[in-house]
Amino acid sequence: MRHLIIGAGPAGVVAAESLRRLDPDSDIALIGDESEPPYSRMAIPYLLSDQIGEAGTYLRKSTGYFEEQKIEVVQDRVAAISTQDRSVTLALGDSRAYDRLLIATGSSPASPPIDGIGLPGVHPCWTLEDARAIAARAAPGAKVVLMGAGFIGCIILQALASRGVELTVVELENRMVPRMMNQASGGLIKNWCEGRGVRVLTSTRVEGISGGQPLEVSLSGGETLAADLVISATGVRPNTEFVADSGVEVDHGILVNEHLQTACDGVFAAGDVAQGRDFSTGEYSVQAIQPTAVEHGKTAASNMVEGKEVVHRGCLNMNILDTMGLVSTSFGAWEGVDGGQSAELSDPDRYRYLDLQFDGDVLVGANALGLTQHVGVIRGMIQTQLRLGRWKDRLLENPLQLMEAYVAAAHGVSDGVNTSV
Repeated sequence: MRHLIIGAGPAGVVAAESLRRLDPDSDIALIGDESEPPYSRMAIPYLLSDQIGEAGTYLRKSTGYFEEQKIEVVQDRVAAISTQDRSVTLALGDSRAYDRLLIATGSSPASPPIDGIGLPGVHPCWTLEDARAIAARAAPGAKVVLMGAGFIGCIILQALASRGVELTVVELENRMVPRMMNQASGGLIKNWCEGRGVRVLTSTRVEGISGGQPLEVSLSGGETLAADLVISATGVRPNTEFVADSGVEVDHGILVNEHLQTACDGVFAAGDVAQGRDFSTGEYSVQAIQPTAVEHGKTAASNMVEGKEVVHRGCLNMNILDTMGLVSTSFGAWEGVDGGQSAELSDPDRYRYLDLQFDGDVLVGANALGLTQHVGVIRGMIQTQLRLGRWKDRLLENPLQLMEAYVAAAHGVSDGVNTSV
C-alpha cells in the first residue's frame, strides 16, 4: 500500500506515524513545501522569545527519526492532483503515485487588503523564515505594530513583549481574542496587557502602510504610527488552491465525511485544511487549532488502512492561551445556544472571570480567565455531555462549584442523596 501525505505539519506527521503502526509494511511519503524539517508553527513565538532554538520547533527532535520510521520526507510543493490516475504532480517536475492520499496542507496567513502590506519590514509570523526576519528587526526599543489580537496574535504579542520592543496592537473588533472570549473577558485581557506596557487599540483598522525606515502605519481614527516592524496576524485561510480541477470538493475547507474522506475514492483530508465535524454543533467547519489537527491525523490514518474504519464524531473547539502571564480558556459553544442559560462570575480587580453556558442541564460551553484549576473538569463535562440535574441550578448560583457538580452528577448524587441504582 502506498500512502502519500501532503503537508508536514502536526496532522501530516501524526498521520504518518499512525500509518506506520497500523500498516507496518506500507510505503509512506510525507511531502512538505519548506526546506526545514517538519516543525510546529505554534512553537515559533517561543523561538522569538529565546525560550528555544530553531531545533526546538521541530515536531520530532531526534536525528534520523523519519528514516528510522521508514517515512520518506519529500521537500517539494504539490502543484496538482489527478484523482483519476491516483497521482500528484510536484512543482520540481516529479510525480508520485498513491493508493491512499491524505491532504493535510494546513493554512496560510490571510493577507489583509491594505496598501503597503508587501513593503519590506511587514511580515506575517507563520514560518521559520518569517521568524528570522522578525528577530532581526525586533530589537529592544524597536517600534513594532502588531495587526490582529486573535489567538495567534496574542501568542506573538507575548513573544514580542519579552524582547523589549515598544509594542502597539491594533484589533478591528471591540475586544481581544474575539473568536475565543466574550466582551467582558476579552476586555480584561486588554486591560492586563495595557498594565504591562503594551498599547492596545481595539475597534481600530489599519488603513495603510507607507514609507521605508521607519514605516508609517495609518489608522482608521486618523493617527499615524511610526514602526520599525509591522506584523500581520489577521487570520488564516486553508491551503486548497492546488486541488482545483481534481474533483476534491471545497467549501471553506476541503469537504470530508465522518471518516475524513473526501468525495474522491482514496483521498482524505485532515487539520486546518479540512472542513470536519464540530463536536458542539454537529456541523462541518474548519477548526484551525493544533489539537484538532492531531485528532484528525490519527482518525484519517485509521481510515486509510483497510479494515480499520473509525467514525470521527467531532472535535471539541478548545483554546488555552497565556497572554503575558494571564491564562484564558474557551470551550465548545462558549457563546451559548438558543434557549440556553448561563452563569457568570466576574472579579475584574483580580482578573478572574468565569462564564458557563448550558443547554438544558448539560454544560455546552465556557469562558474562563485567570482560573486554571477547572480546565480538565470543564472539558470532561462538555465532552461527556454529563446530565447535571439539579447541580445545574447550583452552578447558576455559584459557578465555582464545578468540581463538586462533576463528581456528584457523575455518581448520580443529587442534593446530597445518592440516586444511582
